[in-house]
Amino acid sequence: MRKVDLCLSSEGAEVILATSSDEKHPPENIIDGNPETFWTTTGMFPQEFIICFHKHVKIEKLVIQSYFVRTLRIEKSTSNEPVDFEQWIERDLVHTEGQLQNEKIMAHDGHATYLRFIITSAFDHFAAVYSISAEGTAVSNLS
Repeated sequence: MRKVDLCLSSEGAEVILATSSDEKHPPENIIDGNPETFWTTTGMFPQEFIICFHKHVKIEKLVIQSYFVRTLRIEKSTSNEPVDFEQWIERDLVHTEGQLQNEKIMAHDGHATYLRFIITSAFDHFAAVYSISAEGTAVSNLS
């Protein structure tokens, strides 16, 4: 099986929930593959979004490109519906003045059908997520 970026909309991924939305910077921008677009929070934390893969996947590496995110928690679910999430990864990110945060995470036990990303705090009133990349393989279709 070939490794692909499972978080691209062109691979079938979909943002099925976001706690905030701006019409100029919608949550779909996270998975569109365009480095110029992003999703922005609209103040107040925590903020979250859920990515659905529409299949069972095994994630080996995550790359999160963001701006002003201080603390990020990632939960995963292997259910056929977006329920029964379990905490998977939590990171404190470093503020990088004038450039994107580029957080690389080697994933262990990366089986999932859904990922929930929760921005629990930020370095400013607003934060932005430019992209989520999940390198891995499709394991099976949802039954």
